[in-house]
Amino acid sequence: MERAVAAGAIIAAQLGVNRMAYEQIKAERRGHVGVITLSRPEKLNAWTDQMHRELVDQVEQWNADSDIGAMVLTGEGRAFCAGADLGGFKDRLETVDDAPAGGSATNFSTPWTTLLRQSKPVVAAINGYAMGVGLTMVLPCDVRLAAEGAQVSIRFVKVGLLPELGSTRLLPQIVGLGNATDMCLTGRMVGAEEALRMGLVIDVTPADQLLDASIAKAEELAGNPPSVVRFIKELLAKNPLDQDLDAVMEREQVRDRIARRLPEHAEAVSAFLEKRDPQFYR
Repeated sequence: MERAVAAGAIIAAQLGVNRMAYEQIKAERRGHVGVITLSRPEKLNAWTDQMHRELVDQVEQWNADSDIGAMVLTGEGRAFCAGADLGGFKDRLETVDDAPAGGSATNFSTPWTTLLRQSKPVVAAINGYAMGVGLTMVLPCDVRLAAEGAQVSIRFVKVGLLPELGSTRLLPQIVGLGNATDMCLTGRMVGAEEALRMGLVIDVTPADQLLDASIAKAEELAGNPPSVVRFIKELLAKNPLDQDLDAVMEREQVRDRIARRLPEHAEAVSAFLEKRDPQFYR
């Protein structure tokens, strides 16, 4: 029996099987798409340190999985994430002279925004309330969709805190400085249709269709050459704010030269010439 258990552990390690027992998220595969669901519905999926660790663990696992091409992030129940769990905040209140505040979504060895901007494509399916960190955690996602009736708010000002996870740059990039300023300084709720008009989300669907629509979008992203998708994500993270156009073009050229030598490029060309779908997953 001990040998069987040991052998199973070795096989699991070789296959990249995660040994962490998740308590606050759920993970499942849908073809080449990995679906992560925040799972504290009784707390409106309020963010915790443990939830962060579980999210990072699962994203890193699927980033290393050659059979996964994209991910979907959503919530269980009537909220996506209603912000940080305030239950432990009283114990963490600090003065100006104290050390940096604990419980911050940025206070980890693996910053969430850095992880997502370097990862395989991630589609956010905002199924309900997304407030505070519940909103800032989806800003670095590559695509955002919302359910009818969903509401978002960058509410940090309402609790005397500042927006985090790079949101003071990401939100203006996505919705424009005027809209971002209004949202950050008022902390007001923004409905799904207004979020669509701002460009914060690309589509609004009936609640019962949101997950299927998000998985379909993730499948569309996963159908492209994985290495090239990662290169494009890297360029989009660096180039829009670089005023040196020569530097922008140099980054493009360097990565394009690499892409031209990859098997993915040869497969894409062959598939086009043979009038078939490319096979990037074997």
